[in-house]
Amino acid sequence: MLELRNVCFTAENEDGKKDIINNVSLSLDEKFIAFTGPNGGGKSTLAKIIMGIIKPTSGKIYLDGEDITDLSITERAHKGLAFAFQQPVRFKGITVSDIVNLASGKKLTVTEVCSYLSEVGLCAREYVNREINASLSGGELKRIEIAATMARGAKFTIFDEPEAGIDLWSFNSLIKVFERLSQKTNGSLLIISHQERILNIADRIIVVANGKIKSDGAKADILPDILKGSACQVLTEKGE
Repeated sequence: MLELRNVCFTAENEDGKKDIINNVSLSLDEKFIAFTGPNGGGKSTLAKIIMGIIKPTSGKIYLDGEDITDLSITERAHKGLAFAFQQPVRFKGITVSDIVNLASGKKLTVTEVCSYLSEVGLCAREYVNREINASLSGGELKRIEIAATMARGAKFTIFDEPEAGIDLWSFNSLIKVFERLSQKTNGSLLIISHQERILNIADRIIVVANGKIKSDGAKADILPDILKGSACQVLTEKGE
């Protein structure tokens, strides 16, 4: 279980200090959790605080009862946290097989690598030796990143707006991947999204606005209000 206790983050800007995250406390142990809310509300900042990319101004973060507040990104990764960015990184000279092996932390057989690629809807033999470069589409990169995340087998994995920058066909494929992943994962998934179809897979939805938790609960309780527009605008047709 991941726990945030009274987490705050204050940033410096031209006008002085601005509170980005304001006294957030959460216990996260469901299989599939979604953060949603208006742009600039603090969703990605909160996720980066969990991963250690941003250090909170105050408050504590615990993973399975252990205080990880002062641990580095690398140390948190070793403890079982993983983070997938909006725009997956391209690595010159690194193949798909290389990245899945690196994520797993061990040498996988070609069959094992292909199994992970097949899980995300890629024709494994066509991709396993491809270089991760500009020849891959946004949707392909997202699915390769998810395959690597699956190989990682983290306790708690964060996906920051995985639908960003991909076409509608790729988005439809991505939904199917997350549906399968939510059923098979042994850990917890936290996905930041505005998309109704992603939110509809979640066990729990947390609406973040103005650096605070605006609403929090089971999908059945929260999603109807979101769709009515009372919590945030939801984009239902394509990733934007």
